[in-house]
Amino acid sequence: MNKNIEISASIVLYNENLDELKLTVNSFLSVPVSKRLYLIDNTQSARFKNAFDSPDIEYISNKVNVGFGKGHNQILEIIKRKSNFHLVLNPDVVFEGKIVLKLFEELRKDDDLIMIAPKILFPDNRHQFSCRRYPSFFELLVRRIIFLRKIFRSVIEKGEYSDKNLSESFYPEYLTGCFQLYKTSMFVELKGFDERYFLYMEDVDICKKIDALNYRKMYYPYEEVRHNLKQESSKKIRPLFHHIISAIKYFIKWNI
Repeated sequence: MNKNIEISASIVLYNENLDELKLTVNSFLSVPVSKRLYLIDNTQSARFKNAFDSPDIEYISNKVNVGFGKGHNQILEIIKRKSNFHLVLNPDVVFEGKIVLKLFEELRKDDDLIMIAPKILFPDNRHQFSCRRYPSFFELLVRRIIFLRKIFRSVIEKGEYSDKNLSESFYPEYLTGCFQLYKTSMFVELKGFDERYFLYMEDVDICKKIDALNYRKMYYPYEEVRHNLKQESSKKIRPLFHHIISAIKYFIKWNI
C-alpha cells in the first residue's frame, strides 16, 4: 500500500464457505471510498490464495491457525498511519457499502468515540442483539446450553439490553465482533486484540480495554448488516472448549 486510504479491513479465514465469503468481500469492495482489504488465511493449505483477484485486496497466508485475534493483529503495523478507519469483519457478513459512510460521519463527530457498530440482523431479518452488557460466567453458560436458555431467559434478556430502546443509538458495554469499525489510530493504540484468546471473548475484552482508556463505543441501529451467525460453540465440542478456556482467561484477566 503506497498511499493513504480511507478504510482498511481485515477478515481472518479458516473453515469458510467460499460462496458466503464472496458476498462479504463484495460488500466491502462496494464501499465507495479508497480501501484495502486484508484476507488473513489461517489454513495450512493456503486454501483461499487464489480465491480473489482485486487490486484492493491483499492476501496473507499463515500456513497455521494462529487464532482470531492474532490474525487480525498481523496488519496493525501495515495500517498504522495508512488508513483513517479500520473494519474488523467476519467472513459471513453482508452489507451495502454506502452504510460505512454514515458510520464514518458518526465517528468523526466525537474525539472520544473510537469504535462503532451497526444493527446486526440474521439473514431472515431477525434482530441479532449484538450490543450487550458484559457477561457473567453464568450468562455465558446459559447461552451455550440450549435447554437452559428457556429456563433462564431473563438472564439473557438482561444481557441483551431488553430494558433499552434498541431502535436508538447508545453506548453499550460491548459490541460483538462480527462488524466493528474503528478509528485506525485508536485500534493501533489498543494494540488490537489480546492474543491470549485463541477464539471467542476477544470482542468483549477489547471493549473492556476501550473502557480502561476512557474512550467510548457506539451502537448505531440506523444502519444494518446481515450476519450468518454460526453459534458453533453451542453445537460442537471443540468450539465450546475454546469458548470455555477464553472465558476463564477473560474473568481472570479482569478479576471478575
